Amino acid sequence: MTKTPLNPTDIKILTSLQQDARTTNQTLAEQLGMSASPCWRKVRKLEEDEVIQGYRAVLDRRKIGLGVMVFVRVSIDSHSEAEARKFEQEVMELEDVVACYSVGGDADFLLQVVSRDLDSYAEFAMSVIRRLPGIKEMQSMFVLKEIKPFVAFPIKNPKQD
Repeated sequence: MTKTPLNPTDIKILTSLQQDARTTNQTLAEQLGMSASPCWRKVRKLEEDEVIQGYRAVLDRRKIGLGVMVFVRVSIDSHSEAEARKFEQEVMELEDVVACYSVGGDADFLLQVVSRDLDSYAEFAMSVIRRLPGIKEMQSMFVLKEIKPFVAFPIKNPKQD
């Protein structure tokens, strides 16, 4: 994976769009002190280079009925490429799993799961996660309080690298 070089204007664009993806091109251009057309071209280039991969609404999970968040550490039996791919494909189909990472250390995968309540999570864990292909072990870690939920990636000035 190649790193896209970012100039200071790119960094300002990305920082602004992470804070408010609904900002208009005109407003963004004014914030940057440039005209609308060059600003639009810079944003399009960042999209084409897949630095910007999409735009989303950030929801309050509790207000949409998802009161429980759980991180699940999963170890699988076999570390073959085929077994890992099979597990990954199954996880991709699970809407309650909102993120999944392949990790190093004493687990193979880390899943972020949301659920309506503890009973719903218990049912999901026992009837779905435990039945995923190759599961050897799983450990659930319940989120008691979100201290700093993910909002945006830090974007460093190229001179700071």
